[in-house]
Amino acid sequence: MAKKQVKKPKTITKGKETPKQVAKKLENIGHQMVKEIGKGLDPHFKTQLRGRSNVEFDEKRGILTLGDKETTRTFLNIGHAKKFMQTTMIAAKTRDYLNHNKTASIREIYYELKHTVPNSKENTFDGQTESDGVIVDLEHSVDTIREKLNLHANPKGTLYGDITLKDKMHHNDKFNCAKLGRGGWSVMSRLEPEEIEIVKVNAKYVLVIETEAMYERLVEEQFALKNKCILVSTGGQAARGTRRLVHRLHKDEKLPVLVFTDGDPYGWYIYSVIKQGSMALAAHSDYLACPDAKYIGMTLDDVETYELQNVTEKMKDGDIKRAKEMMEYPWFKNKEWQRQLKKALKEKIRIEQQALANKSLEFVAKEYLPRKIKEEDFLP
Repeated sequence: MAKKQVKKPKTITKGKETPKQVAKKLENIGHQMVKEIGKGLDPHFKTQLRGRSNVEFDEKRGILTLGDKETTRTFLNIGHAKKFMQTTMIAAKTRDYLNHNKTASIREIYYELKHTVPNSKENTFDGQTESDGVIVDLEHSVDTIREKLNLHANPKGTLYGDITLKDKMHHNDKFNCAKLGRGGWSVMSRLEPEEIEIVKVNAKYVLVIETEAMYERLVEEQFALKNKCILVSTGGQAARGTRRLVHRLHKDEKLPVLVFTDGDPYGWYIYSVIKQGSMALAAHSDYLACPDAKYIGMTLDDVETYELQNVTEKMKDGDIKRAKEMMEYPWFKNKEWQRQLKKALKEKIRIEQQALANKSLEFVAKEYLPRKIKEEDFLP
């Protein structure tokens, strides 16, 4: 007699789950807790351990990843009880969002669930940092990303260039980001394909820019149109939505990514986060990082090459501390970055993007960037 074949459960790819599938994962957490209570057991919640001790650098893939260490939270442990309550509250609320097709900011869910527990002086949450941490725990526990829980942070970042997008969540609006005025398109925090579709891109590469001022300069100089590229401003450290957008342009549209920041440890770390991912979100590097990205500047070599000695700034204590930390990161151990970091620590100077205006306002668009791109004068 032939053996009856057991149908394997359908594998759900992380980041590709439907709202119903994510809601089901959340429900399973609750069902498991109810079963444990029914058996007289202490209900528990398990998630991946966060923190530097559980972050690993995958040299082969060139990205930061979260290790296998786990942490367990139990209800009857007095040290865990409050966070256990917070976890179940957020899990239940995000399940409701998914089932009712609602989204909320991480600020909104904090206020929606914040109250004083009846007959006590205890608040459910004493600050948003508590709810934010629980949200990350929940992401790891159900192996998904925050956006799939219908949660988002405040958006930050701008996009400009010959790229056509479709907003599937708003009347299927279709728009070209080079025709929205000089301000471009404000990057949303939720950029999954089922929400924002990349319809068409007419560009050779993506230029990611740290400061809004430099982004505005390049738009005014028509750099995107003249050089057939997409401009993305991060406005400082890149938000998740901006990183997700750059990742999609790189992976889905096969566009090279060049990163242009201030010439200091903080600017270089912004590049690192776009390229390798961040320690805080190491579990999501597959959806946020661009390991093939290249760094185009600023560098301390530019100070000499373009005679900018009179417009440098002194490094602050925070810059020096960050540079020393970065020298020990495995992904900064290559010869080129070690030389750049050592030079920063020796000379104790930094150079901002806007310092190029010392040559002329048009210099960055007409000479600096075109020459570096033509000669492929990049750092890895």
